[in-house]
Parts: sequence; structure tokens; C-alpha cells
Amino acid sequence: MPVNYVIKDVRYHVDTWGNGFPLLLLHGFTGNGERWKEFEPFWKDHSTAIALDIIGHGKTESPADIAQYKIEESADTIYHLLEKMGIVKTDILGYSMGGRLAITFAIKYPQKVRKLILESASPGLRTEEERQARRLQDAKLAGKIREEGISRFVEFWENIPLFESQKKLSDDIRGGIREQRLANSIEGLANSLKGMGTGSQPSWWGNLSNLESPVLLITGSIDQKFCRIAGEMSKILPNCQWKSVEGAGHAIHVEKPEKFGTIVSGFLSQIVES
Repeated sequence: MPVNYVIKDVRYHVDTWGNGFPLLLLHGFTGNGERWKEFEPFWKDHSTAIALDIIGHGKTESPADIAQYKIEESADTIYHLLEKMGIVKTDILGYSMGGRLAITFAIKYPQKVRKLILESASPGLRTEEERQARRLQDAKLAGKIREEGISRFVEFWENIPLFESQKKLSDDIRGGIREQRLANSIEGLANSLKGMGTGSQPSWWGNLSNLESPVLLITGSIDQKFCRIAGEMSKILPNCQWKSVEGAGHAIHVEKPEKFGTIVSGFLSQIVES
């Protein structure tokens, strides 16, 4: 059931479905919450999905103020959203950018998180030098969007090495992903890059050992960079499982949806020891 919530003068689009413990779903950059709907058959019996369009994406508004896109600000927004919905505690699944947001929220509001699922996600860059270089790179990309428009940017984005494995998908699936990306706004994507990019967020590596909730890391075997990151995270997180999906790249939920849906369902169905 689609609903709009106004938080700090920004209208957020949320879709809910299923029947069970709350499960907040956070998409990646250029995506939206609609993509998660295909997993309803896998999760509807044990989870009530809350698919949020993150600020600057989908049907959520795209304000001009970049400060509203900062990842800590977005984590605060999720807290206020859960309060408005009367949700005391939730499971969270975050993919890529949404995974970084999920980590940020779990660190800021650990009492609100029961279980955490991170698909191809990172706690950020460790050094200020790395973050500065990434901020410059993201600023150039944001400029590219403003100068060339959404269509040219999406064409560029779907051809970056990170998504090379998606070229094996059917034309229908790739066309659906492209259509979803094209539905975003210039303002929203440009501001997301500058406000919520990896270079703009704090490094949470030093905070991972404080996350006591059960955590599931999911990576694709082809995505060597994020497999390496997951391997490092798994050594720090106190209560962690890590699943690597053979033959998948960065977006496991797109490339191997049945496998992904089954892995997530199994983790969410496990009894949490008090």
C-alpha cells in the first residue's frame, strides 16, 4: 500500500506489503523501492516490507538543499519515519548506497534494529584522502548529470564495470532497470551523489564492532571489490554471516533473484536469541 509521509518538509514515498515483522528495504543509487516488490512471494508470510524511496529517488521529493541528502540526515529521517509508523524495532535490508544508509542507521539507532542485511555494502572509506578523492569524482559525475541530462547519464552508468555482469540479463530485465533509472530527476541524482556519496559520509569501520544485532552480508562472487570488503567486515562484526552468490555481480537481487530471496528469507526466519 503506497503512502506518502512528510518529514522535515520533504515528502517521502513508502510502499508496504506482507504480514509479519517490519522489514525496511533501502535501494541503491538510481533505484527506487519498486524493485523489491518481486520478492513479495518470498517474504510476505514472515515480514511486513517497508519499501522506501530514498530522498532524491523515485517518487520521493528532490529538494535543492544538499544538506538534506547527507547520510546521517537520512538516517534521522528513517528514525522519524518509523516513529510515524509506530514501529519500535525493524529488520533492515540495504543494497549498495542503501546498505551504507542501513549501516549508518544501525550505528546511530542500534535499539531500533533487530537484524541487518547488507547487499554489496560498505562502511565507507577509511581515510580522509580517499574520501576527498571520491568527493571530487562524485562532484564530476553530478556535473555530468546536470550538463548532459538523465538519459545520457543512465547510458553511461549502466556501462560502468560494476554492472558488466548485468549485460547477460534479458532485454526485458535490463529495459526495466533502465526505465526505473530514467524516472529519477536530475536534481535528485546530482544531489544524492554530492550529499550521500561514499566520500561524503563518515567512515564507520571503527564502529562495526559495536553492532550487536545479527548481520547478514551478501555479495556476488564476480564482484571482487565488495567480496573483499565483506571479508574484512565479517572479521569485525560480532554476530555476522556472509553469503557469496556464485555467478552474480554487484546487484545479486537483480541477477539471481530466486537465490537472493531464499537467502534473505532463511536469515529473517532464524530465531533471534534474547
